[in-house]
Amino acid sequence: MVNDPVAAEPEAPEVPDTTAVQTVKPGEAADKFAELVRVMDQLRSPGGCAWDARQTHESLLKYLVEETYEVIEAVESQGSPAAHRAELVEELGDVLLQVIFHARVAQERSESDGGFTVEDVLDAITAKLVRRHPQVFAQNYRDTLGTQASDAALHARWEDLKKQEKPERSGPFDGVPPGLPALQYTEKILAKARRHGLEPAAPVVSADVVPPGSEEELGEQLFELVRQATAAGLDPERALRTTTHQFRRNHG
Repeated sequence: MVNDPVAAEPEAPEVPDTTAVQTVKPGEAADKFAELVRVMDQLRSPGGCAWDARQTHESLLKYLVEETYEVIEAVESQGSPAAHRAELVEELGDVLLQVIFHARVAQERSESDGGFTVEDVLDAITAKLVRRHPQVFAQNYRDTLGTQASDAALHARWEDLKKQEKPERSGPFDGVPPGLPALQYTEKILAKARRHGLEPAAPVVSADVVPPGSEEELGEQLFELVRQATAAGLDPERALRTTTHQFRRNHG
């Protein structure tokens, strides 16, 4: 899934310094990718690895989740990602392996039975990136809005493209996976609520409750809420998810 760039409404990032960008030779990268696909094919084929041969989409899910969190750990470790090059390279490789693994499992089914290949995955994501960035790839769009189109124009175009691609998604919260961790799930639901004019009114709170002014203060307040909840025998993850589910049902 290509993430919605406005889902969490972040501040516009600074333009990165590209003076030190390493050169990637497409031919060499394609050869290395093909070698990974070949290795996975051998592991999955007769005479390969018995464990790999037994895996299904369902059995692999826990590994995909685990490897994703290990990427997060490598990025967020003290010293920034630049200080953890080896770990980040390894963990991203593990995530890539999961993509190749799922594609190889699907390759064993016919197309009529929902089968596909890694080439289908590559075609789909490349086409999606090009389609969803007309300000970069579509000349007529650049001529109309320019290469530095406003955020509002890009957001509107993004929403139009998503509606064209997935007309079955008619509700304001369609496309938000309910299985996300509760905080991330709530964040995405509220972001979509704001864009559709559905954000709930702020509750009346005690005068001694000070809204957080930084992420550090927010983290401390959340930590204290979780501490109080668990001390009282409550499940904060389930509580937040239940409340957000209810909000989604009431406004979706």
